Amino acid sequence: MAQRVFVKVIGFTDVERHALNTVFRLSEQRETIYSLWLADNPEPPQLALIDGQSFEAHVELETPRNHKLKLIWVGAVAPAEAWRTFHRPISWPEVVNAMDQLFAPSDPLDFDLGRDSGMADTLPPDLPPVKRALIASADRDVRLYMRARLSLADLTQADEAETGAQALELTRAHAYAVALVDLSLPDVDGWAFVKELGEAKPGIEHLILTKAQPSFPEQIRAWLRGAKGLFGTRPDPGKLQALLERV
Repeated sequence: MAQRVFVKVIGFTDVERHALNTVFRLSEQRETIYSLWLADNPEPPQLALIDGQSFEAHVELETPRNHKLKLIWVGAVAPAEAWRTFHRPISWPEVVNAMDQLFAPSDPLDFDLGRDSGMADTLPPDLPPVKRALIASADRDVRLYMRARLSLADLTQADEAETGAQALELTRAHAYAVALVDLSLPDVDGWAFVKELGEAKPGIEHLILTKAQPSFPEQIRAWLRGAKGLFGTRPDPGKLQALLERV
């Protein structure tokens, strides 16, 4: 008799979600079936698959839940309660093998979603590229606030930096559609750092700065340095949202 395992999926890009949907669809052909858990499901999920880079992941960890629920974490800095951890690029066969260890050790799912599987050929041709964002602030609460604002603007792929050095390292490794950078990072001079960010390759399309109680001359200076705006440390959500939607 077939068993159905409901999986709570948190975060992930459109491309990764497409791969997961393929996993779920293929599992319908065997005795252990994996299905996406939704909030209106009559029964609780048996597994949580969490994208550690998403804002929703932090909300999930702070929400009371059934501690018997196994967590599979994708990304760095996994929580202590994570049962298994994977990194990007995601090897879906390895993720499925981990799921099978819990629910179907004798019935492995036979398919290949590896990097060379040709899966890109099956993706919708009009699927938009995933936009990446950078949040640079020494304050964890501010970073979480910024993640929430980015998520509301459909910018869910966000990297975090606590120092200027970390931020520079990330900008040299990734192209960012938008970067939210605090001028008070502990290891750099704010305005000199803005100049460094402007020269970093592959570069930042849209730079937004924050600073405690910025003055009007500082806002002009930020604009002259190429920034799209200079806000307080916790920007007004309406004004920031409007700017994010424009950029």
